[in-house]
Amino acid sequence: MGKTYEGGVPLTEVVRSGFVEGFHRGSVVALDAGGAPVAVAGDVTSPVFPRSSNKPMQAVGMLRAGLPLTGAADLALVSASHAGEQFHLERVAGLLRGAGLDESALHCPPDLPVGELAREAVLRAGGGPARIQMNCSGKHTGMLLTCLAAGWPLDGYWRPEHPLQQRLTAAIEEFTGERAAAVGVDGCGAPVLAVSLTGLARAYLRLVSAEPGTAERTVADAMRAYPELVGGTQAEDTRLMRGVPGLLAKVGAEGVIATAVPGVGAVALKIDDGAGRARMPVLVSALRRLGVDAPVLTEYAEVPLLGGGVPVGAVRPVW
Repeated sequence: MGKTYEGGVPLTEVVRSGFVEGFHRGSVVALDAGGAPVAVAGDVTSPVFPRSSNKPMQAVGMLRAGLPLTGAADLALVSASHAGEQFHLERVAGLLRGAGLDESALHCPPDLPVGELAREAVLRAGGGPARIQMNCSGKHTGMLLTCLAAGWPLDGYWRPEHPLQQRLTAAIEEFTGERAAAVGVDGCGAPVLAVSLTGLARAYLRLVSAEPGTAERTVADAMRAYPELVGGTQAEDTRLMRGVPGLLAKVGAEGVIATAVPGVGAVALKIDDGAGRARMPVLVSALRRLGVDAPVLTEYAEVPLLGGGVPVGAVRPVW
């Protein structure tokens, strides 16, 4: 694995009124069911921060360390970047309450929901930022519960040297097959590890291909059983898991997404400028190269551009 991400290549073009006004560059890798590359563009061997696409591996690390969750829905929420809808918040609050904690124990910063409708509802009600609304509050709750079960201190549970984070690092390195090239601070304040897109795709393939009953398969099954808890009612990864049988998906900040379908393959990609609008057209193109198709992919194959409130162009793949 190289030491510095070199950046990608043009993956989508931005077409307005028949005129190409720009491009989004990035990198993408599609692996077959055996882990061999089927399609590659850009730099897929140097490290990047997958951001929240690391969450399924972190959830595996928590289970292995003693996370006392028996319900698949709760485990899906621990793996989530939730939209802050009411059903998300109620479940996070319930997990904290059951452990004798409240949201003051969370290290993630106060925030408004990332879901547009949920955010508007909070503001209309006169509310403001809260830790429990932050999209990573499910993950942080899982971290707290794991520490309680393992007898580790809650203080500093987010620090890289904490025993919890050491376990989560080991899980990410195991499943990607790579040593973390860097440790950063994610938007939620927890560590984020740098691995290659190839390593990330390899990890997702292992999650969906694992034997039933293993921690990794348990996480993958939970996310696929409760996709609304992983994202939200309108979230991209939620709709993908609802629309493509067997598919596991998790978005990450800065234009990242990783997916896998058992017996078919896996895809990981990053849009260099972090533009979310370019992410799904590239993913659809990659999944179709693996032979995956479904109506939901047609919906995401291009992202419409508006002019005067009506469609006048699209963001569409070019790789």
